[in-house]
Amino acid sequence: MIICKSEAEIERMKEAGAIVASCLRFAQRNMTVGLTTAEIDQHIEKIIRSGGAKPAFKGYRGYPASACISVNEQVVHGIPGKRRLRAGDIVGIDVGAELRGYFGDAAATFAIGSLSSEGNTLLQVTRSALYAGIEAARIGNRLGDVSNAIQRTGEGHGFSVVREFVGHGIGRSMHEEPQVPNFGDRGRGPVLEEGMVLALEPMLNMGTYEVKVLRDGWTVVTADGKPSAHFEHTVAITANGPRILTEWEDVN
Repeated sequence: MIICKSEAEIERMKEAGAIVASCLRFAQRNMTVGLTTAEIDQHIEKIIRSGGAKPAFKGYRGYPASACISVNEQVVHGIPGKRRLRAGDIVGIDVGAELRGYFGDAAATFAIGSLSSEGNTLLQVTRSALYAGIEAARIGNRLGDVSNAIQRTGEGHGFSVVREFVGHGIGRSMHEEPQVPNFGDRGRGPVLEEGMVLALEPMLNMGTYEVKVLRDGWTVVTADGKPSAHFEHTVAITANGPRILTEWEDVN
């Protein structure tokens, strides 16, 4: 069942989303060569807790950290550890926070130093795919319109769209109905209604869309070892159009 939220509930989710946004803003400004992914995670947990919230990921189905930090060929769910960032890495940061019973969830992928032209394009297109999905998240559209907008943007620039992992509804639980694939057909799926809140999160790969999970049971990597990028926002569907609840940057 898809749960629609009241205006008051959306405002509470916006408060949780603001904490998540602070984490991504920190990552954008402070990730440098030599920093370990565990150190990044520690800073993110401090930001979440200092805002009076709880890290939504920590302990979720046994996950051991507050953020998912995925580097290069890691698609999502990378576990922070001793790995040190190097020039040319691309680093996906996925953060969730629970504040007074409501959740926010967002992700972004950042470059450490300079990237190749193709690497820069991968990040730019993945971000654009997210905003294409957001633009389609309007009352009266169908869920497939959102999925198709993401897919067309990614594949239209020669990248592949991950199929095994998807976006989701969000509210008083981290994961609610509906699932939000990053591929699909226009005009299919549930009709979007005012009060729905979705976590849209395209994952685009430079090579094949196929992925595999490592032995740690969490880290998802591309099957061919080529880079991947991941962007996500929590988005409310309102009478005035889609409202981003986790905005951490200026939208171009």
